[in-house]
Amino acid sequence: MIKRNLLLDPCWSAKDLGQALPDSPHAVSVALPRWQDVIAYEEKEPACIDALQAIYPRFGLNPLVSEIAKQALIVNGLEESTAWPYPNFSAAKKAQAHCHRMSKDSITNITDILGLKCLIANSEASPYAKAFWQHTGLGASSRQAAIALKKEHAPSSYQGDLARTTLCERLAQIYSCRSDFIGLHPSGMAALTAALEAIRSFRSEGCFLQLGFPYVDVLKLPQVIFQGCELLLETDPTKLGKELDIRKPAAVIVELPSNPMLQCVDLPAISKLAHERGIPVIADDTIGSALNIDALPYADLIFSSLTKSFAGRGDILSGALVINPVSVWGRELHKAISNCPPTKLSDADAIALEQVSRDVNERIPKLNEACMTLKTHLENHPSVLRVLHPEKCPNFQAIMRPKGGFGCLLSFELIGGAIQARKFYDALKVCKGPSLGTNFTLVCPYVLLAHYKELDWASKCGVPSHLLRVSVGLEKPEELWMRFNNALSA
Repeated sequence: MIKRNLLLDPCWSAKDLGQALPDSPHAVSVALPRWQDVIAYEEKEPACIDALQAIYPRFGLNPLVSEIAKQALIVNGLEESTAWPYPNFSAAKKAQAHCHRMSKDSITNITDILGLKCLIANSEASPYAKAFWQHTGLGASSRQAAIALKKEHAPSSYQGDLARTTLCERLAQIYSCRSDFIGLHPSGMAALTAALEAIRSFRSEGCFLQLGFPYVDVLKLPQVIFQGCELLLETDPTKLGKELDIRKPAAVIVELPSNPMLQCVDLPAISKLAHERGIPVIADDTIGSALNIDALPYADLIFSSLTKSFAGRGDILSGALVINPVSVWGRELHKAISNCPPTKLSDADAIALEQVSRDVNERIPKLNEACMTLKTHLENHPSVLRVLHPEKCPNFQAIMRPKGGFGCLLSFELIGGAIQARKFYDALKVCKGPSLGTNFTLVCPYVLLAHYKELDWASKCGVPSHLLRVSVGLEKPEELWMRFNNALSA
């Protein structure tokens, strides 16, 4: 069967609700083509939920992973409980420990199902099991589930090792560091989990500190799983030093740039202030991309979701953690991670990622250019109130590589607010759903998806609920603008 070409035939209308984006059993996005579909998804309306053929893997169970979970419950006669498949006992044990730490009424057990380790949680433990699954990104992947179910063939461990070695070498060339200081993980959040565990191994005191408006799970992971993270929206270096003296954080976490406002903190200044006080810096360069920006001179650890622009396909969940080899904590971090080896990227996922990322050096510049073209058109349209894009941020420019660009992401507001945003969204003929970095354009009302239960808080942080986020793909730029222009006219 010929798969749908999402560049030419996007999932944009009511009939496309729930379609996997892309057309793959491992898709990490799903079509929410109308504004009302986004609301229905957040309200968990049965008609919407039942239509979903995919889901972002940390926000729910991929259908293949769900099949493993259902088998675990049936085999154990615990249909009223929930099951959460993990690739190994170590990850499942961490999830179990979190449940019991959070509630003395948690009842859990770990069972082997088709070679995967399933945490089975009772009703008291289930919310905490779900939170651990979402925030840490350590769960079994859809490819691991497919292999366990004998729906796909298992590659050899030799092939997996070769792919991981090639990927680390590819990333080492991008980051300009040694490949043995790069680790591959089953998701970007799993990479951050490893970073936080490493920091906690020698800095057990103090909360973590997130600077700037956060991606939801970058804040929630240290808050919920590591018992503490404070958010500081004030990132002025002249005031930050005093805040660091007062708060004494275990580490500072920054996003380069932030999601969805696409603003960058002054990383060199923040790094200097933090390091003068003996505080490590953790940076997320997912949106900026290491091909565009160079954060390693200033950050002690960099984590990145390789699911996004590095893979570019939208059907491989993966992440990387890079240790700065010249960091004063470099050896300590390397030792901590080596002594407590994290859940590695699976053989099948590594092989798929290695194959699709071979063109990353050519593809990302094309995405940069396509995003700039759309940005210019939107800025000149009378219906657009403002466009958010890293080009306008001097702090982003300060860490750009000589031939770097600004990434594939922009956000914008329309004159007329939520009413006009809804009309535009429903009329827009591109794929609409969560995630970013795909080779096809992907649009969503990001704040509704990420902060639906805390919209007032987001608004107080200066992030409106009707903001539209665009991940620009590889469609012909003028054809893409024609689709946007037609929707703006609607």
